Amino acid sequence: MTDQAVETGGVRLSAEGHFLGRTRELKELLADIERAGLDTLSGKKAPRARVLLIAGRPGSGRTALAEELVRQVAERYDDGVLRVRLSEPDGTPVPVERAARELLAALDRPTPAGAAEDDLAAALREALADRRALLLLDDAVSAEQVDALLPDTPECLVVAVSGGPLTGISDVRPCTLGGLDTKSALELLTRSTGSVRITVDPRAAEGLVEECQAHPAALTLAGGWLAARPKAAVADLAKHLRTEGDEGTPLSRVFRLAYGSLPSPAARILRLLSLAPAGLIDPHTASALAGCSVGGARTTLDDFVALGLLHPVDSPLPQYEVPGCLHPLLKALTESQDRPAELQLARARMLERTVRLLQSSRAITETDNPEAREKLQGLPRSLRFPSPRAAEDWLRVRRPALLASARLAVADGELDTLARRLMSQLVRAMVAHFGTQAAAPDLYGIHGLVLDVAERRELPREQAAALLNLGDLDAQTGRTQDALLRYRTALDAGRRANDPYATGRAMESVGGAYLELGDYDRAADWFGRALAQRLARDEREDAARLYGRIAAAHTYAGRYGEAQRGWRAAVAGHRKNGDVAAHARALSELARVQEYAGRPEESMRTCQEAVEWARRAEDVRLQAALQLRLADTLDHLGDPAAAGLHRGAAERLLGEELSEGEPEPEQPDLPKQDADACEIRSTPAED
Repeated sequence: MTDQAVETGGVRLSAEGHFLGRTRELKELLADIERAGLDTLSGKKAPRARVLLIAGRPGSGRTALAEELVRQVAERYDDGVLRVRLSEPDGTPVPVERAARELLAALDRPTPAGAAEDDLAAALREALADRRALLLLDDAVSAEQVDALLPDTPECLVVAVSGGPLTGISDVRPCTLGGLDTKSALELLTRSTGSVRITVDPRAAEGLVEECQAHPAALTLAGGWLAARPKAAVADLAKHLRTEGDEGTPLSRVFRLAYGSLPSPAARILRLLSLAPAGLIDPHTASALAGCSVGGARTTLDDFVALGLLHPVDSPLPQYEVPGCLHPLLKALTESQDRPAELQLARARMLERTVRLLQSSRAITETDNPEAREKLQGLPRSLRFPSPRAAEDWLRVRRPALLASARLAVADGELDTLARRLMSQLVRAMVAHFGTQAAAPDLYGIHGLVLDVAERRELPREQAAALLNLGDLDAQTGRTQDALLRYRTALDAGRRANDPYATGRAMESVGGAYLELGDYDRAADWFGRALAQRLARDEREDAARLYGRIAAAHTYAGRYGEAQRGWRAAVAGHRKNGDVAAHARALSELARVQEYAGRPEESMRTCQEAVEWARRAEDVRLQAALQLRLADTLDHLGDPAAAGLHRGAAERLLGEELSEGEPEPEQPDLPKQDADACEIRSTPAED
């Protein structure tokens, strides 16, 4: 998305950076940057960024022209160039939320999980408010898409690429593209065929250009056809095209000729590439779609590049893209030549391969786990990653395609079981490589898809899991009321599924949300309900933790007597469970509450006991905090000498990095996600 500058057909920058033709159009666009806008002419300051629009049919070289314009003016914009594509290969508009998130990520700005479209668009405008940046918005479908992403500063420039005018964007004059000039069209052919066949028969070459109406994408395919046939004359190709008749566009006629000359297996692979998520193909995707070897798929993909039927993506791993102008032609071929059952099977093979690659990418991070090692060794060699870094690189490069795979799996109503497995493994892999926090925006979307599957198939257990995870992400980004609603709905789903884990987790999460909202009575009540369930199931570790959460709610409410009883129960529970670190922390909190309750001597004794347990737990920071608390208590009791000794002990523990004051009381966190909680639970066979 933002880091790709791949032309969707037509004139392309060569490896040397040489650009063909469009001299007049470039001159007009450069002049349009300097043109006084309507606001300036009326004496007003321009409120927003200037928009330059390049309009043309797919394959007309519109993106290549935009890239050349960006290259020529980029040095004027100190804060760099941002790129985002606003439509999928099949023409489906990209949601503004996703585009804004990609642009914010390119600016290294936080993108809260689950943030609404308006919030992200506002965050983007704020991020660009004090910048001088250039935005390339490729393949825009509507004026609304572009308008939502426009910076509110005239210091920025927006170059939009679209199929037609963007009605609704003020003061925009479209630069509309037609065919290339004859000289540039001939040079484009020469790049593929070499100069000999063009110079030997210039009239035939000009006739071929005319047959193609100088359309860049059509000329690229024509050049690829000639390059694959060194002995064919240019006149032969022109003759073939004339026999095709006038039906369809020049591009469709040349494409039919190029496609018709492919061997049957290659033609089938080409058709199936229209099923690739996000239009992004790697050798594994092509291999799974066609049911052939990975090596054979890679060779075929490279052959397609030579023929102009695919574009290589600038990527550290082999990756290709179906040109946007060819996607509808390939899709029409699949619908007419492949049976629906065959297409369904090809999709299933592709998604199954994706699941296995995700399993492999996660397993390589668990090399100390014998079970994971065994699973990894059980995979074919072609599906194994040589190192965790290689797996992470693959996951990062293929991220747009993987997320699109998840959307595709959910949209296809007959692949629900496979969809559940795919999203489960995608969540696990992302958490393993990126961590829950970094992956949160993507996880939010995945859990939303999980919820769609669960609701459609009436799977209350999976519905509860998705709602809990979405609630956690809402809570982490400050949308506590939204989180509370999700937790309550998850509780209902957990009860329908008779799932004690989900119901207990939901009740505790409801209590945590009320705690965050300051409703301490309800928080304590819901923690108590969760505790009753844990005690009934003899889940001692969770019960000990919940005693502490109940005590925390009473502490915030100022009910110190009840808080002390709660912390004592937590201390006893952690002691029985043998959890030394939790025992020390619970004693620390008990000492704090005793101090709040006006019982300093008792607080000191508890604090000294907590220091000993913190020492056993090797928790240096907690030991230092407790020493400081002892010092403060001794100051209040009128013993500054003893207080100084404890402060000295704290300084020795933390050295020069000791903070100026004691940390604030820990706010009990809502339950955090882990790799297992972030997914639809799968059966052992699925995992």
